[in-house]
Amino acid sequence: MLTGDMLRRATARFPDKTAIIWEGRHTTYTDLNAQANRFAHALAGLGLKKGEKVGIISRNRTEYGIVFFGAAKSGCVLVNVSVLYAPDELQYVLDKADVQVLIYEDLFAEKVEAVKPNCPKIETYIPIGQPFDDFIAGHAVDEPDVELDERDPFSMTYTGGTTGLPKGVLASHRARAVTAHTVMVEEKIDERDVVGIVTPMFHIAALNIMFQPAILAGATVTLLSKWEPADFAKMVRDTGMTANFMVPTQAGMVVQDPGFDPADYATWRKVSFAGAPMPDWVQRDFFEKLPKVKLTQIYGQSEMGVIAVLPHWHLPERLGSVGRPAYNVDIACVDPDGTPIKPGEIGEIVSRGDNLMTEYYGEPEQTANFFSLGGGWAWSGDLATVDEDGFYTLIDRSKDMIISGGENVYPKEIEDALYEHDAVAECAVFGIPEDKFGEVPAAYILLKNGMTATEDEIVEHCATRLARFKRPRLVKFVDDFPKTPIGKIQKNFLKDPYWADQEKKI
Repeated sequence: MLTGDMLRRATARFPDKTAIIWEGRHTTYTDLNAQANRFAHALAGLGLKKGEKVGIISRNRTEYGIVFFGAAKSGCVLVNVSVLYAPDELQYVLDKADVQVLIYEDLFAEKVEAVKPNCPKIETYIPIGQPFDDFIAGHAVDEPDVELDERDPFSMTYTGGTTGLPKGVLASHRARAVTAHTVMVEEKIDERDVVGIVTPMFHIAALNIMFQPAILAGATVTLLSKWEPADFAKMVRDTGMTANFMVPTQAGMVVQDPGFDPADYATWRKVSFAGAPMPDWVQRDFFEKLPKVKLTQIYGQSEMGVIAVLPHWHLPERLGSVGRPAYNVDIACVDPDGTPIKPGEIGEIVSRGDNLMTEYYGEPEQTANFFSLGGGWAWSGDLATVDEDGFYTLIDRSKDMIISGGENVYPKEIEDALYEHDAVAECAVFGIPEDKFGEVPAAYILLKNGMTATEDEIVEHCATRLARFKRPRLVKFVDDFPKTPIGKIQKNFLKDPYWADQEKKI
């Protein structure tokens, strides 16, 4: 299914219905489709051809939806750029992605001006506001006459950069349509819903895992430009939000908010989460404080879309699992040779099907590694176990595994133990160099508001739950964590300083 057809068909079904709510502004499906078509025709007027790149730097707002569907209808590839990039990172991504037209929110004009001299490929800059309105004004509202195939690429999002430079994940209409249908079915999104977008739309989680399926279903979308628990509560009250996606950090902030009032969330019924492991205590708080809100855990990544789902009816009994394969994808858990593992053994999750990305743009070697298993299967980089009933439990990223004295140590196992401590809000475990064992676990910990703990207490807590070689040898308390826009802790920023001297020795 073509992305533009999702909006076109929803418009035919619900012409006068509100498609997007943003800061009190209501845009109907008819208006959204017309403006997307105008944008597509305007791109053609610049001479852009199918497959050429249009970049966008913007917070969540109505224009993002116009650009998303308009670029898809034009045959161009939309490059979704993080608003958090420093100028050097922004320049790297824009150049690497071969962006020719850049749409940007005025808020980021200073960054854009800083990179202009070093981005010769960009021919046209269009600020959101009056210049954007003028750019699309006067163009036809009819559907663009562009020959498109669902295998054509249409969207590029960037990996979070938790282990190095971000990579451009290029996906086809078909791949993202599979994910949109997966979410619509598995999370029970339908035309009656008001779907909240509260994570950045430049990431797959908001753009393809929530916004796109909401439009496919004919739901109303309500956008939050900047995350604050109080602003989220107001959005739910004002728009009657019924469903949304959020990362575990946001979920924790909602239930810990000193101003928490369940009455603010009277219409909220469905929430899905992913991006990082949701601590069990957060889920239990949800069950207690918001019993009408049904939690669905989804598991996936930019390269694969959603590939596993844990519906709310398996909670709390299945806490810790990411669920079973989504209904329209293939996944398996295999050893390094590609042989399926037995229940209870540790292997790497792999997937195959139309859900997979096309390539890491401009990275042929990394693309080949991703698909190196053969037979259409791709490596996720995530280690897991699978039980007799087909439920997957993540163990860790394969790159994060610690080898201490010849023993495999999985940071997530230690983090799970740390989360059992009443004072721990968030934690990150990683390996640091040590002369005798090669590397040993270190734990960085963020405590819950108003609670205290000491290093000795943490180590003693772990001693009752973990073998000696798995216990943290370093415990450090922090006020915050560096995170990707989707809420993943960037362990490389924590770990790299410990290994800098080691790398120099090599």
